[in-house]
Amino acid sequence: MKPCLTPMDVPSSSFKDLLYTLLLKVGVAASFAALLARWAVFRKVLFTEERDSDKKVKLMIFLTPPLAIGVMLRLVGHPYRFADLMLEGSFLLGLLGGRVVGPMGGSLVSLPAFFNHEWLSTPMAASAGLLGGLVRQAIPDKEEIWEFGPFLFLNIPRWLARLVKHARGSWKMLPLAACLTLELGRQALTHTLPARWLFSIDAHGPWLFALLLLATVMAVAVPIKIWNNTRTEMNLEQHQQLLLKARMAALTSQINPHFLFNTLNTVASLIRFDPDLARIVVIKLSNILRRLLSKDETFVPLRAELDFIDDYLDIEVVRFGRDKLQIHKRIDEHTLEAFVPSMLLQPIVENSLKHGLAPKLEGGQIHIRTSSQDGRLMIASMNACASSTAPISRWRLRATKGREL
Repeated sequence: MKPCLTPMDVPSSSFKDLLYTLLLKVGVAASFAALLARWAVFRKVLFTEERDSDKKVKLMIFLTPPLAIGVMLRLVGHPYRFADLMLEGSFLLGLLGGRVVGPMGGSLVSLPAFFNHEWLSTPMAASAGLLGGLVRQAIPDKEEIWEFGPFLFLNIPRWLARLVKHARGSWKMLPLAACLTLELGRQALTHTLPARWLFSIDAHGPWLFALLLLATVMAVAVPIKIWNNTRTEMNLEQHQQLLLKARMAALTSQINPHFLFNTLNTVASLIRFDPDLARIVVIKLSNILRRLLSKDETFVPLRAELDFIDDYLDIEVVRFGRDKLQIHKRIDEHTLEAFVPSMLLQPIVENSLKHGLAPKLEGGQIHIRTSSQDGRLMIASMNACASSTAPISRWRLRATKGREL
């Protein structure tokens, strides 16, 4: 009986060569995935679950050329065999693209090897793509595909225990089993048929063979993990934007309805003895209402926000009287193009009027200052009766062309 070989029984040079090859193979898969994830068009195609024909073609266009280049690099010489991800890439195409994208993409990836007289490369790649597509079709919840990670095999004991106790498996095991089946099938073919017909990495001994299986799984799981992290970040950013829009909408709706009623009463009084001033107040009120109806403006330049506050305060000055309410502004010209959340200042200024000046019979003053400091926008709103002069908010400056000030 032939004894099992351990890493200590394998020549040191052979073991190191195989280990480096497998590590580089996983590294190539990770680099390939990270580079593609930087393209917005690729992300849009990849993260669309229901794809039409155009998006399926785009997915193949993005994935097949890099994989085919890896096959060609391997054909250049033995040192570049780590670049060949034909089997893993074909399975990945099917797992993410479906039963049509997988076989077609796998066939295209294998063409350099097929023209090099590796006759089984195209059938094997097409089969891997088809298997990936069948696995995708079999999994009812497609979200479980994105949970296929590089260390998922550590959960095998827990899955087996649940299968024995509750007779219930996990769909996450299906891609793992498919990857192992593909590598086992490739090894079986290369050992039963002429070796030139299909490329494979030889691993002598059970330990090295286990490393080979692990590398195959990792070469599929690592790209999925990288893309899933990108997908999670995009979803989080989208949710944050929706939350911000909801907050801005709530902030917009918080303008005191009594302000509208008081303004209309003021206009009604002014019409009798100062029609020109009444007309100015109506124009400023229309500017305010027009701004409130602009629901799509989440961020606006500070210049527009200050114009809105000017209209609001001008109406309040008419209501209180110029001797009761005085407005002082010190605005840094360099801050006017910075973007701030819409309706940022109005609730704060209204709060100053309501709690700081309205209870005072003698009236008071409101001071508004803006400045830039260390690339940040400083906005201060104070009234003469307030004891604190701390800035009410800080925002990083962003000019209209997206540059920081």
